[in-house]
Amino acid sequence: MADRNTPVEARAWTGPGYREFVIMMAGLQALNALAIDAMIPALPAIGDALGVAAENQRQLVVSLYVLGFGTTQIIYGPVSDRFGRKPVLVVSLLLYLGFALACAAAGSFTLLLIARLLQGASAAATRVLVVSIVRDRFEGAEMARLMSLVFLVFLLMPMLAPTFGQLTLLVAPWRAIFFGLAAFSAIMLTWCALRLPETLRPQFRRPFSFAAVWEGTRETLSNRQSLGYTLGFTAMMGALMGYINSIQQIVFDVFGRPDLIAIAFAAIAAPMALTSYLNSRLVGRIGIRRLAHLGLLCFTIFAAVHLVVAEIGENIWVFIALQGLTMASFGLASANLGSLAMQPLGHVAGTASSVQGTIGTILGALLGLVVGQSFDGTIIPLVAGFAIFGVLALACAFVTEHGKLFGRDLAPASQPR
Repeated sequence: MADRNTPVEARAWTGPGYREFVIMMAGLQALNALAIDAMIPALPAIGDALGVAAENQRQLVVSLYVLGFGTTQIIYGPVSDRFGRKPVLVVSLLLYLGFALACAAAGSFTLLLIARLLQGASAAATRVLVVSIVRDRFEGAEMARLMSLVFLVFLLMPMLAPTFGQLTLLVAPWRAIFFGLAAFSAIMLTWCALRLPETLRPQFRRPFSFAAVWEGTRETLSNRQSLGYTLGFTAMMGALMGYINSIQQIVFDVFGRPDLIAIAFAAIAAPMALTSYLNSRLVGRIGIRRLAHLGLLCFTIFAAVHLVVAEIGENIWVFIALQGLTMASFGLASANLGSLAMQPLGHVAGTASSVQGTIGTILGALLGLVVGQSFDGTIIPLVAGFAIFGVLALACAFVTEHGKLFGRDLAPASQPR
């Protein structure tokens, strides 16, 4: 029997090559990012069309998708551990496509929110399965490197998705955005069905029972490294969701520049994408822990500096510069935090990914919703939330590592053949 940490490449891999595999996994991640970020420019149009006057209430189009995304992750992992990754992925993409069309046809704000909740619930499989499939094939620094490249596309979406949303609104109603999401999911469904083989090894299939799920959940939550870095990632997700919930109102209402929404998104996301790419190049030499801790430290420092500047007063360009530096640090930390959380749990990758994803997504969405609903016509709630979340994430890493930050990785990374 192969060792549980032996990469799939050590056996007969018949799937796509490394580059195609990275692009495929990134495309699955992009489904979620596009479903979130493309909505931002459309929120005023959706509110006007469906009779939603309160701007803070329009944030629910984003928040309920993310909450749905978090609630079902706990199911997909154990199911994929039992039946395999591919069949679960195919079914989830079919559901995502169907609920995207339901969003396009929604006749009221309530129906739209229900469809968005269910769309997020179906999309949750992609988050769980991307992490599980990558962990099936890689571990250690190689997993962190690949996840950085996958996460790079997720981070590029804030540069592209708002532009897609704005351009769509110039030529079609807001409902056309959902038709675009349906078309993208159809492409990913066809690609994965034709090119992606099953990655779960037969000896790692687990029975789908309460006892098996509980055992995997207990192991995930009782492992110090898994729990500590999951909580750190949760704090980072809270910051990201607070930003997504708030940015449209900040650009439109605080700075009075709705014409700059796509530029603001792109300018803030570009440094984040750059550091994610640099992480993929450096993680094998510097180490996952050192880069993760450096990212958390810089994130906290830049957020604190931004809070001080915001109290004094700033224009939109200063906001973009300081927010860009903070999000660049986010890009350095996030993929590494997730890889560190998964590192000791390759033998229960599906269940572990589900549990970690459920915690990170639901709590992150709730924390971000608190930040978004605290919007008071200034940027203070957002930047204060970032500073608080940075301190919390750094504290999680500090406790997890017994007070010794910037330590070496505990085991050498395995390399694919």
